[in-house]
Amino acid sequence: MKYLFLVLTVALVGSSPTYAQKNKLSKRIEVMAQEIEPKVIQWRRHFHQFPELSNREFKTAEKVAEHLRNLGLKVQTNVAKTGVVALLESGKPGPVVALRADMDALPVVERVDLPFASKEKSTYNGQNVGVMHACGHDTHVAILMGVAEILTSLKSELTGSVKFIFQPAEEGAPEGEEGGASLMVQEGVLENPKVDVIFGLHINSMTEVGKIRYRPEGTMAASDRFTIKVKGKQTHGASPWAGIDPVVVSAQIINGLQTIISRQTPLTEDAAVISVGAIHGGVRNNIIPESVEMEGTIRTLNNETQNQIHQKIELTAQKIAESAGASAEVKIQRGNPVTYNDPTLTEMMVPTLEAVAGKSNVSLQKAVTGAEDFSFYAQKIPALFFFLGGMPKGKNPEEVAPHHTPDFYIDESGMLLGVKALCNLTLDYMEIKKKK
Repeated sequence: MKYLFLVLTVALVGSSPTYAQKNKLSKRIEVMAQEIEPKVIQWRRHFHQFPELSNREFKTAEKVAEHLRNLGLKVQTNVAKTGVVALLESGKPGPVVALRADMDALPVVERVDLPFASKEKSTYNGQNVGVMHACGHDTHVAILMGVAEILTSLKSELTGSVKFIFQPAEEGAPEGEEGGASLMVQEGVLENPKVDVIFGLHINSMTEVGKIRYRPEGTMAASDRFTIKVKGKQTHGASPWAGIDPVVVSAQIINGLQTIISRQTPLTEDAAVISVGAIHGGVRNNIIPESVEMEGTIRTLNNETQNQIHQKIELTAQKIAESAGASAEVKIQRGNPVTYNDPTLTEMMVPTLEAVAGKSNVSLQKAVTGAEDFSFYAQKIPALFFFLGGMPKGKNPEEVAPHHTPDFYIDESGMLLGVKALCNLTLDYMEIKKKK
């Protein structure tokens, strides 16, 4: 009976005018977002010019915390190293809605000709590197700062609470450290008060400004790391029959791994990827080494496929090695889980996105084999993660720079829709819950 009620509720939400359309606050949010846009752009330019690497977002966190305190919010700092969490309480009963932005930059030297381009340098895993917001996290922080200001000014209209999560280390903590969403969850960011639902967005350099893309269920892939150490028998390169060549065995294993995807995985159901990104072995051209080590990444979009591929990698590597008289040691390290959009929540809130952006500007997208540690929140509570357009209008997506590259570029006019979307998702979700 509860299930039937839920289905009918979702159907009614989807078939009737959206809550954002009926919500008397939506027009006020539109005006307030327009007014705050110059500040959002200013914040974004500051963060872009002064980026910081994962678990090193000290100045970024300080600026965020100062803004949130000035709004009168309860603020926690040093959460999961450098994270900032703020709570807006309306004083009325209702759900706790969490909104998340990631803060860290990447070890990339910027090539974009901007007056606020990054000139920052830092150390990453022992190497001197340039630092750049080459994935748009600077825009995420600025957007959520704007959302916090708007929702705080609407405090008397809220029914429930809003938890603003400014998260470090989405790109991965430095070697030997913990960090990111998994550590925030461990430290209780979804508790005290207990969060009911979480929303997040990611700006995209290949999606046109003004557009939103989403996918229910698995929207971004799980990312796992594997290493395979092949042990043979060292010998002179002139007499390979006197040893066991781990280089040749490794080449056969690499080819064998690809058949796991092309011949053993039902790709019509979900995409999957196995890529070997590094291989190390040998010291001289005429010596066949004793061992070779390779490492790579696995991307999957559901848990069943993930577990099956893990098993098949181990089996494939070991059996190919054994057939040559060698041995293979396989280690698989689980990383980010699948970023999963709760289908009921997604169906419930898509009308809000359509009302804010215009129905023709909101579309379903195919799954992405990139990964996001927002997935750790989505493992615990219902979540919705969507993509926000950041590509200048009229550009060809195939000709713009992708994320994590020196030429990555975001049109700042795209941030306005992000502010409006998160504000309206929060208010509409509270309204839906109030009417149940």
